Amino acid sequence: MAEKNPNLCLLYGKETYFLENVLKKIKKDFGDLIKGINYITLDQTNVQVLISEIQTPAFGYEKKLILARDTGLFKKAGKKTKGSPSEWIGKVAEYLEEHQEEMKESVVLVFVEEEIDKNELYKTMDKIGTIQSFAEEKPAQIVARLKSICQAYEVKADQPTLAYLVEMCGTNMQELINEIRKLIEYAGKGGTIDKKAVDLLCTRKPDSVIFNLTDYLGKKEIANAFRVLQDLKYQKEPTQLILIMLYNHFKKLYYTKKAVEEGRQDLVTLLNLKPNQDFLVSKYRTQAGRFQTEDLRGLLESLADLDYQSKQGTIDIDIGLEAILCQYCA
Repeated sequence: MAEKNPNLCLLYGKETYFLENVLKKIKKDFGDLIKGINYITLDQTNVQVLISEIQTPAFGYEKKLILARDTGLFKKAGKKTKGSPSEWIGKVAEYLEEHQEEMKESVVLVFVEEEIDKNELYKTMDKIGTIQSFAEEKPAQIVARLKSICQAYEVKADQPTLAYLVEMCGTNMQELINEIRKLIEYAGKGGTIDKKAVDLLCTRKPDSVIFNLTDYLGKKEIANAFRVLQDLKYQKEPTQLILIMLYNHFKKLYYTKKAVEEGRQDLVTLLNLKPNQDFLVSKYRTQAGRFQTEDLRGLLESLADLDYQSKQGTIDIDIGLEAILCQYCA
């Protein structure tokens, strides 16, 4: 079996922080980059010139680096319309396999994709090149990384506080790095990061805020629910989007409630959670326990009707949403 080409690689996944770090190292190891000469960037709009760029020498340089990002070449082949990525999947796969030896001396080719299908080109890359995937890590792994960053700056942060940060801000490492930097600066060398600092400084994900709003509804605390709703609007989240997020959240609570009543255990699959979101199952269970099944069904029907009525122009969406929340908590 022929040796794989180390200069031919595919990087893919949703954890962009680690992916981009690997890409930075590739660029650094390559050396001086002169765009248009020994450094070529391609995307879905010009991927059709990939083969010709491989064939074109890097004038005055030993090698060229071609970065092909979000090309669509690793999706399932659809209808091969002229100029579409589907037209080039087979051609690129065939060319790379046939010319892999000569490319070792002249080209470093890096594909970067967020999502991939294991199509013909993927199988070729797996055979002759290198593939690295970057999935979002589980919360426990993320917390460990954040703790090591805090320790490097001599700032204290315990596991529950960092887990709370992940819960509030999501699992994207790049976003969490930005948040932990703010917290480290705020605490200062020798200081301590606590939950109060997280609440004060960090930007919560809308999904996390929706959890808070729903908690208050479940406890019939309408004033607090309205405060959270206003906070969402203050963050310039459109009311239509808030309505959709609430509907999707209550739908998951309804599914959870029914699943618990039926004794089902496949909540991760049922709620369509990512592998690193299984910690949310207990939160959905807890929240669902605060509502009756008929209440959840009624809320879903009311939100769906509001969506329809607001689009027909028969009701103001802001007033309608507040009315639904008041009606439930009455």
